[in-house]
This record gives sequence, C-alpha cells and structure tokens, in this order.
Amino acid sequence: MNYDILTLLEAVRDGKVSAEDALLKLKQQPFEDLGFAKVDLHRKTRQGAAEVIYGAGKTPDQIIQIVRTLQQAGQDTILITRMDEQKAAAVQKEIQIDYHKGAHIGIAGKLPAPDGLGTIVVATGGTSDIPVAEEAALTAEALGNKVERLYDVGVAGLHRLLSHMDQVMNASVIIAIAGMEGALASVIGGLADCPVIAVPTSVGYGSAFEGLSALLSMLNSCASGVSVVNIDNGFGAGFLASRINHMRAKPEKK
Repeated sequence: MNYDILTLLEAVRDGKVSAEDALLKLKQQPFEDLGFAKVDLHRKTRQGAAEVIYGAGKTPDQIIQIVRTLQQAGQDTILITRMDEQKAAAVQKEIQIDYHKGAHIGIAGKLPAPDGLGTIVVATGGTSDIPVAEEAALTAEALGNKVERLYDVGVAGLHRLLSHMDQVMNASVIIAIAGMEGALASVIGGLADCPVIAVPTSVGYGSAFEGLSALLSMLNSCASGVSVVNIDNGFGAGFLASRINHMRAKPEKK
C-alpha cells in the first residue's frame, strides 16, 4: 500500500497525474479485511479523522486486532468507545490503552496536540450527566481539540452557568448535555454566538422516559443555532464539535 502511494506521488511529481486526481485516488484506497471487520485505513485521508472502534458487541480479541491493524497503518491515536471495564482489562493485557471508566472509552496512543480553530466547551446540567459529557470531551480531545469542562451548571441554579460567561462567549463550539427536561441547551443557545450541540441524556424520573423528554425539548428549542444528537450520544456530539472546530474555507476549483 505504501509503495502504491509512493508510485502515485512520483507520478504527480513527473506531471503524469494531476494533484486533484491523486487526491481522489488516495481517497479511494482500500480497507483491510480481517474477516469479522473491514478496517477503513483511509478514512482519515477522506474525512480528516480515522476510524473509531465501537467496542460494544466486539470481543476483546477483535478490538485488539483492529487496534493493531490501525497502528500498523500509521494511526497514532485510536479511540475505542462503549467498552466496559471487564473488556478493557482483557484488552490491556495485550496492548497499551488508557481506559476511562466513567466514559467507557479507551484510547490507544497519545492524545494529539490541539489544532482546532478554538475551544470546545462541554457543559452539563448535572453531575449525573458527566459520563456522557466525558465521552464527548474525550472524543473531542482525541480528535485534536482544546476542551473546557463546565459541569453541574444546570437551570436549577442558573447563576452557576452565568458565572462562566467568559468560557461560554469565547467558545468555538458548545456541547450542552442535560437530562430531565433538557432546558440547558436552550439557555446556552440563547447566550452563545457559536454552534451549540445538544445532547439529551437518559437521566431523570419516570416521565423523562429515559431521555425522550429531554430529546423532544431540545428538538423544539426556541434558540437558533442549536442542533441535537441522539440520547446519550456523547461520542456523536464530540465528533461533530471537532468537525466544526476544524472547518476551514476550501479553495475554489479553477
């Protein structure tokens, strides 16, 4: 695979292939077929972020094989989501990963230096929302973002959020995470001048319907500029926030 890329780059150098055609070719490079998984080795080339391993439903051995395949392809930081403590312990016997119990996230390799446009702020309504928030924050950090955490700043004590207005107003993206009635996203959406990603959590009493109440509240937010991901989807929010924080103007084709 590396030989093919070298040949392609030499063709660009010699004027046999245009830079645009070479980029298209790189984006269409193959995957590694492990039988149980087809590991996408060129997702970072196409999308700017490498494949993330969804740990739930995979055996420790499958996770280990996928991690090693990505490492052999040159991936420095590998994110493993939704991995329980028992599975993480089995994986750690074979490969080095940092496991974050509360977020159910494992990270192989070092976190990259932040190279985003600004800071991603992760805010929660309550302490019970922190596991989802940590999934979002760690995902964003693994993708090369500076992250600030504002935990337990929900609307039941609005002064707690207002005491952090500097962070709110200086953020490039804000992830607002809340259960119960999910009001935090609307409040932050009415204060901030940046995109707000709302994450409903399954925290709440009976009529919260395991996050459905917060989801519907966030979908019906009267604040402009608020988008919503699925219930407890901290990973999705962290990934989207990173995309936004790395956006740059693309040159026009001539």
